[in-house]
Amino acid sequence: MDKKDEVKKRIEELREKINYHDYRYYVLDSPVISDEEYDGLMRELIRLEEEYPEFKTPDSPTQRVGGEPLKNFEEYSHSVPMLSLSNAFEKEELLDFDRRVREIIAGERVEYVVEPKIDGLSVALEYEKGIFRRGGTRGDGFKGEDVTQNLRTIKSIPLKLTRPVSIEVRGEVFISKEAFEKINSEREEEGLETFANPRNLAAGSLRQLDPKITASRPLDIFVFNLQRAEGLDFEYHSETLNFLRELGFKTSPIIKICRSIEEVIEVCEHMKEERFKLPYEIDGLVIKVNNLKQRDILGNTSKSPRWAIAYKFPPEKAKTVIRDIIVQVGRTGVLTPTAVFDPVRVSGSVISRATLHNEDYIRDKDIRIGDSVYVQKAGDVIPEVVEVIFGDRRGNEKKFEMPDKCPICGSKTIRFEGEAAVRCTGGLNCPAQVLRSIIHFVSRGAMNIEGLGPKLVERMVNEGLVKNVSDLYYLKVEDLIKLERMGKKSSNNIINAIERSKSNDLDNLIFALGIRYVGENIASILAENFGSIDDLIKADYDDLVKIEGIGEKIAESVIAFFKEKRNIEIIERLKKAGVNTKKHREEKITDSRFEGLTFVLTGTLEKYTREEATAIIEKYGGKVTNSVSKKTDYVLVGESPGSKLAKAQELGIKIISEKEFDEMIK
Repeated sequence: MDKKDEVKKRIEELREKINYHDYRYYVLDSPVISDEEYDGLMRELIRLEEEYPEFKTPDSPTQRVGGEPLKNFEEYSHSVPMLSLSNAFEKEELLDFDRRVREIIAGERVEYVVEPKIDGLSVALEYEKGIFRRGGTRGDGFKGEDVTQNLRTIKSIPLKLTRPVSIEVRGEVFISKEAFEKINSEREEEGLETFANPRNLAAGSLRQLDPKITASRPLDIFVFNLQRAEGLDFEYHSETLNFLRELGFKTSPIIKICRSIEEVIEVCEHMKEERFKLPYEIDGLVIKVNNLKQRDILGNTSKSPRWAIAYKFPPEKAKTVIRDIIVQVGRTGVLTPTAVFDPVRVSGSVISRATLHNEDYIRDKDIRIGDSVYVQKAGDVIPEVVEVIFGDRRGNEKKFEMPDKCPICGSKTIRFEGEAAVRCTGGLNCPAQVLRSIIHFVSRGAMNIEGLGPKLVERMVNEGLVKNVSDLYYLKVEDLIKLERMGKKSSNNIINAIERSKSNDLDNLIFALGIRYVGENIASILAENFGSIDDLIKADYDDLVKIEGIGEKIAESVIAFFKEKRNIEIIERLKKAGVNTKKHREEKITDSRFEGLTFVLTGTLEKYTREEATAIIEKYGGKVTNSVSKKTDYVLVGESPGSKLAKAQELGIKIISEKEFDEMIK
């Protein structure tokens, strides 16, 4: 087996391993290797595919990161119409549905499958001989948008199935409640508009013209229907769900087979409460006839199938009284008003507070202290005040005004033109901002200091151990042991985690600093373009705005951040502690003797592997391609060369031996 065959075999092995571990992690939620091991496999695959681009295929796990931004979406025509479902809200409507089914399927036993109705965005996925080819949104059921590039970024969508089948499936793209809360919380901290519910966030993320933005959002999918399958035959819908799981798709873990409509109704009643325990949002249940031949007999109306119906849960809201409106101060100084009301049970839990977002929200809804209001959970997740009961007003309700001074540090507050947020001007002199800036600094995606959760950070700040983020790197084990519930082992673990974080890449540090408008993606762009924190500090407005993805607001925010003397002092202390402030890059040879030259390699070299020879050429500024053309400058020939040698001779390209190559790089 020659070198190229070995590489091809290794690439296939890596893809198989990565696909397996993706399936364990994103579908089964049961990983069997560490993140570090997984990252090692992915790095090796990326390197080999870059060195041997002829082996790069659309189904490779490396193709999930997203391509170039699209100008717009192409139209997607559904080969099988994606019809909508009729809705049922009451028990009687389910009984009517069952009666209609039995009238058509006279004399036969009818069995139903009950599945959660995920509140997300419906998509179709097409596979050809087991390889994911294209996918589109539902649209009007007949035509949608081609969002193939974005769908590739979703880790729970297999790019290659376990069998080489040609099929089309339907699924629901969604985002978990936890991820939704985290993203909204971060946006509120930045003074940005929050998403209304998980469905809006999932739909908006999937329809981004830049696939890299989609890739940055933690989207997930449940596949719930086999739309089309070439050469395959099934008797029951429940059979097709098992088949989809075997192929590597993620299907809902909550599937109930019911032998009567009474059993269906029992499941619906049970799930009214159980749904609140699920990690994702559902707005009802879907009831489908299980027998596929019976479905054919039942058929469809012009809008919906006669063999299925959606049971929608009633919206749950409760009446309460607002007793106070308090103000919390976030990491970036944003003041967020919060309603405190009499505790009520909504969507499976007792709530007594709800964010009121900003003063415009309060003014638009005319919310006052003492008002009777209806509250609910937005998307069954975040408590919100939805409506003031004006008929209950007695005249002694009190209007709320945003404070002109920070309730934590007493600094003046300010509202910038064009923004809804009111901010504290105290900066790092404000204890609330300090605490939240440290919590952000240690979080995953930032410096990722394992074991340093919000409560421990708060205790460290309260005890005076940490006054800003740089203080973390000067902590000792004996400092932490003094804290309540901190032993020697746990203190050692924290110190070791802090030490490990020193070697993080520059983009982690930039994001961790908490610069307004600078999220993970922007931090990565800044790190790539400037290479070090010192060069970023020196950057002026023009340097920043000429970078793709960096707008005026971001540029102004970055410049303002580094103008603050206190921020520079903190960065200097981080440097002194040994925190990395440079972009991790491979050392490059400055000699550019091969600049502008294109090489092709053929045959087996005695002294170098093909990868080593390629690396040498690239370090000297040259380029290596796989095919000989008129643009080729040199063909490096080893033992047993292939057809590339004949092609080079035909075109009159300069042919060099390994010995001549050695002379060129001396």
